[in-house]
Order: sequence, then C-alpha cells, then structure tokens
Amino acid sequence: MPELNFTQARFNMIEQQVRPWEVLDQRVLDVMSQIPREAFVPEAYAHLAFADIEIPLAHNQVMMPPKLEGRVVQSLLLKPTDRVLEIGTGSGYVTALLAALTNHVDTVDAFVDFVEDSRAKLAAHHIKNVTCHAGDAVNGWNTNIRYDAIVLTGSVPILKPHWQAQLAIDGRLFAIVGQAPIMEAKLITRINEYEWIEDSLFETSIPAIMGAPKLNAFVF
Repeated sequence: MPELNFTQARFNMIEQQVRPWEVLDQRVLDVMSQIPREAFVPEAYAHLAFADIEIPLAHNQVMMPPKLEGRVVQSLLLKPTDRVLEIGTGSGYVTALLAALTNHVDTVDAFVDFVEDSRAKLAAHHIKNVTCHAGDAVNGWNTNIRYDAIVLTGSVPILKPHWQAQLAIDGRLFAIVGQAPIMEAKLITRINEYEWIEDSLFETSIPAIMGAPKLNAFVF
C-alpha cells in the first residue's frame, strides 16, 4: 500500500471511528495521527491496520480496535510529567501512544517475543522513554514505585486492590472489569493515602489479561 494511502487510511480511522466514539482530546487524536499503527500490526494483517476490529496477535492475543485504544488513552488524563505502568504490551502500539504523551512508560508482558518485538518497533520509531519488561505482572510490578497512571490492556473479572495501591496521589488506574459479553471500563483515581474515587466510563468486552484471577463457579 503506498504511503499516501496509509496517510488517508489513518485520517479516515480517526474521523470515522475514533472521534465518533467520544475521543475528543486533541492531544490523543494528534498522536494517533502521527504514530503509524500499521508498523505495529502483524505483517499478515497490515491491510487491516485501520479497520474497526480486533486484530489477532500470537498466543491468542489481540490488538484492541482503534476507537477503544483511543478511548483508553484519553481516559487516563495523561500529563507530560507522568510515569505510566502498562500491563500487557501486546503489539506495542498503545505503548507508543502512552509514551508520546508522558515522561516514561514501564510496560510488561508475559510473552518474551511481544516484549522483544515491541522494543525493536519502538526503537525504530525513535521512542526512547519506554522500558520493556518480560514477566508476570498480574499481581503487581515494581511495587516499590508509585505510578501516575496504570493501564491494564486486558480485562479482569475482578479488580484486586493491589493496583490502586501502586498509584501516586492523583494517580489514575484504567481497567476493564467483568466477564463477556458485557464488561465495564473503570477509572480509579487516588485522592489521598487512604481514599480512591471509582468512575464507570463505558461498557465493552475484551479478552482477559494473562493470569487474570478467575471467579469461583457456583456449585449446585
């Protein structure tokens, strides 16, 4: 596909999918315009880089649709001074968006190949304020650090409190909570050492994060 077509496709993605889904923060729209999503999509699906679908990744994982990626990033109310923790690097595209809007991103994925591929793609696009980690972060990561923003890129059936405990004062946690077919996107904001505010943002459904806790089934 010629570069001009990529440019037009990216514009159409934003105007026809992302903006109509209430992503109106111009900073978010700008970075989605500037960062080439097609560079983070598996080569076999490059022709679907701007489609309103989940794109398959290895290990039965997926990229979120563009409109959901934009909504997630917007919801975090990111500032240029923020340090961010991303749980679930995946393709690295959301990582790149986060990095463009903040001071530093720590991103963690259970799959080493995702981490290595994302590290290479980020470097190729001169994105230097990201540290990529391989590991199991479902129970926390860098627990001695307080983050200004934490984002879970996979869903969890229940949201355990250790995530919100890692927030700095005024820090924000984005998580999609529940079970298919309907889950709830939530934003938890820490207001002091002992209090948090929880806001319900919208309904959606995405695959569970690796290692997410499972709800106990009822036995009759």
